[in-house]
Amino acid sequence: MTRLKQLGAATVAFAWLTTAAAAQSDLVGITALNDRLDDIETKVADDQARGNDDFRFGNPDIRSGLSGSASLSYTGTKGNSDTQDFSLGTRLRFASGPWVQTLGMAIDFSEAAGVKSKQDVFGVYDVNYYINDRFYGFVLGRVQNDGLAKTAAETQTDAFIGAGPGYRIINSDSMAWRVQAGVGASYLKDGVGNDVTEVGYLASSRFYYKINETVSLSNDTDILSSDSALRINNDFGVSFKMSDAISTRVSYLSEYNDSRAIKTDNTVGLSLVFGF
Repeated sequence: MTRLKQLGAATVAFAWLTTAAAAQSDLVGITALNDRLDDIETKVADDQARGNDDFRFGNPDIRSGLSGSASLSYTGTKGNSDTQDFSLGTRLRFASGPWVQTLGMAIDFSEAAGVKSKQDVFGVYDVNYYINDRFYGFVLGRVQNDGLAKTAAETQTDAFIGAGPGYRIINSDSMAWRVQAGVGASYLKDGVGNDVTEVGYLASSRFYYKINETVSLSNDTDILSSDSALRINNDFGVSFKMSDAISTRVSYLSEYNDSRAIKTDNTVGLSLVFGF
């Protein structure tokens, strides 16, 4: 992942742009272009990362103790436009022997002319305990909140907490496949305050196959079922590493939710990293 980020930076950073006079950068558009290039780099790196899995072959060699990162962004404009944008993200990990705990959180807030356009909070807490190379247990909690949901058709809060076992069916250098399943509580609340708490069931599959030194594929499936909805996400991707300088990923993401009028969203993705 670090190498891909470095390649992506070599591809889109265009360091010569950043050496221009700072006083003129906004006026002539250099800053705007650099911001756009950074956005593209981040998007490509995120897509490439979807094909990676730190826990693919077992408990990774993670530094013991607490580690992580946090980032914050704020912009506010006054004049011809009156806007505010705030983003906060943090990822914390605590590892101790067979225990690995991960906490991730993201907050997004946007406002234009005094009217809120985004007020989102998303958090995930994941605990894994590795019994041996094949068996492990997990506890997973997540919550997603849309502060602007105001109608019965919109979901304001979507939360789940569950626990269960996991098992590695295949665990070799060229192929890895693990499955996990759990039971817990699912909580849904719509924009007018109607809420429901019910038993929820979670099942996941992570499959990876290294065809050769150049081509590998992955297929990740997540299923969350309750009385209110059945949600299934499947992310299939093929990665090509043609050289240390060129990497490509082609993906097909399907998101199914039987509580929606249009139940399935399908997304085709293509990302290319080229460095020189």
